[in-house]
Amino acid sequence: MKKVDKPSTLKKKCANDPLRFIKVSHATTDGDIAEKGQITLDGSVIEKEAQYDGFYGICTNLTSDPSELIRVNHQRWEIEERFRIMKTELKSRPVYVRNDDRIEAHFLTCFLSLLIYRLLEQKLDHKFSCQKTIKTLKEMNVMRTSGDGYIPLYERTHLTDQLHEIFGFRTDFEINTIKHMKNILKLSKKAK
Repeated sequence: MKKVDKPSTLKKKCANDPLRFIKVSHATTDGDIAEKGQITLDGSVIEKEAQYDGFYGICTNLTSDPSELIRVNHQRWEIEERFRIMKTELKSRPVYVRNDDRIEAHFLTCFLSLLIYRLLEQKLDHKFSCQKTIKTLKEMNVMRTSGDGYIPLYERTHLTDQLHEIFGFRTDFEINTIKHMKNILKLSKKAK
């Protein structure tokens, strides 16, 4: 009805546009051509589409069992969430490389990062958002001091405590000795 009241907004954009319910006729009741179009709601189109209310249609070229297709479609949100994480948190786009092998390497790195994140998310029992986990990991910096060792530059939180528990080492002491940090690096090399 808003579109009928404002005819200047009647430029149909796509198949699902509400303008499909509006009919514009350029004829008078006598059948003569009118200068201005008469804008009305097209009841026949509304009735025709009303039969599909409450249904969600899927069009596919797959020949699988329909119940299997419905099951897979219900999991589509997870796939879309993974792509959103790759684009926003892992910055997979834009790609600044041109050679095919470098493009493949870029996306392989992104997919591996996503895999590592998902494994970490499971170990954290899905308690923390993706944004919070990645931000915390980025901010877990330490600074080397002359002679003493390393001082953490991040604030200790429940998430950092859980990360330390999962990986089996701590970097949140007041001062981490050089020997302690070397042991952590040895542990990470063994894990490879």
